[in-house]
Amino acid sequence: MCGIAGVMGTNISKKLYDMLISLKHRGPDGTGVFVDDITYYGNLDNLKISEGSFGLGHNLLSIVGCEPDSQPIVYDNYVLVCNGEIYNFKELKNKFNIDFKTDSDCEIIISLIKMFYDDSLYDAVIKTIEQLDGDYAFAVYDGKNFAAVRDPVGVKPLYFGENDDEKIFAFASEKKALWKIGINDVKTLPPDSILYNKELVSNKLNENVNIQNLKSQSNLSKETLRKQLKDLLITSVKKRVSGLSEVGILFSGGIDSTIIAKITDDLGIKTCLYSVGHKDSADLKFARKTAEEMNLPLKTRVIDVEDVRKYVIPVLDAIEEFNIMKIGVGMPAYIAAEMAHEDNLKVMFSGQGADELFGGYNRYLKFYEEKGEMAQEDLKNDILNLYHVNLQRDDAVTMANSIELRVPYLDPDIINIAMNIPMKYKINRDNTLRKCILREIGAELGVPEEIVKRPKKAAQYGSGIHKILVKKVLKEESFKDIEKRFNKYSI
Repeated sequence: MCGIAGVMGTNISKKLYDMLISLKHRGPDGTGVFVDDITYYGNLDNLKISEGSFGLGHNLLSIVGCEPDSQPIVYDNYVLVCNGEIYNFKELKNKFNIDFKTDSDCEIIISLIKMFYDDSLYDAVIKTIEQLDGDYAFAVYDGKNFAAVRDPVGVKPLYFGENDDEKIFAFASEKKALWKIGINDVKTLPPDSILYNKELVSNKLNENVNIQNLKSQSNLSKETLRKQLKDLLITSVKKRVSGLSEVGILFSGGIDSTIIAKITDDLGIKTCLYSVGHKDSADLKFARKTAEEMNLPLKTRVIDVEDVRKYVIPVLDAIEEFNIMKIGVGMPAYIAAEMAHEDNLKVMFSGQGADELFGGYNRYLKFYEEKGEMAQEDLKNDILNLYHVNLQRDDAVTMANSIELRVPYLDPDIINIAMNIPMKYKINRDNTLRKCILREIGAELGVPEEIVKRPKKAAQYGSGIHKILVKKVLKEESFKDIEKRFNKYSI
């Protein structure tokens, strides 16, 4: 994974360099830039960039054998930078008989674009993303036109904006890269959308996962749906550990993260669990017990008021907005990723998306009681909005520590089947238990019974951080005006 940036205007060299410097934490293992037909690779601190009018940049987080000069990828007149993982690149290589010039899975994107290119870069990009299975944000340039694309769910971020005074247009993996060059009105590229020559186009680009049209219509038995879902979960995790020997898990001791940990362990991947919380927090209690029962290593960090005080600013810098809920949820993930980085890990997994897909939040019980099966629409709307709340936050706090976060529950196949599982299999009205079908799968996989039956507790409450943050730290004199002091121009 990595950070990407692009800028067009006049004398863009310094601007592109400053953007890449601000994104260095996303890719500390190497840098590559393309400016007006000239490509440079090397160490960011010593990189020399010539002046030009169009530039693309890439900071590399090397995970599976990628060389520091793997991006930008240049094919004839085509140039690509990508922040992402393309999980079906081997199948596509065989399908279209493509030979790679680099060891980057992202090379399949530019190979397909070149192959599909007729008269229009736009059409070639559309045909390409219809083939892709992955989590990505990428930009491609053909010498005249450029396109920037975001995956269907919005797992990977991309922002863009314009500075009319300096006549520049730019895009990047984080807002701070745009703020750094004077673009203050920053916009988010929505999922399943394309930015084509500065124009935003959204039209359901990838038909493999069309969330807008998902409906709960399955007539299959519960047993059949459960078996299909379990098989798809294992497949989703399997393709996300391809090439890896070890992974970390953002671990709360809940059903979502425990299922992932059980699958990675069963697949023979060295698995380490990371949990953060106050000394009396529910998450730490369950995490320790579950890790012991599953015989998995667990790294914990017990936090107090001083720790919360220490991490407020770094977490705010990462999430790029003052949002108390995001701070409360983002802080344990930030600290867990920090621990994983210290252990030289590059990839972590989380259970993100499971609550929205399988009715995990308490509000879904109320929706189900009021609307019956139509409550599925509330779940679908939350999935559609994950990108600018949970996904943005989690990517930001993990990548701040040079850790790539992967989210198996948000695989298109999982989303498709989950939205076709009736609500009656997700929520039990009699005992108010939620995520029922997922819990049953957990039991089949061998998840400890106590975790299978553990009620959902929100991350900010399970860790105990939210209470410390709201009742103590943010009331201290030194933090009283933090919302005023912390704004998008202060980073």
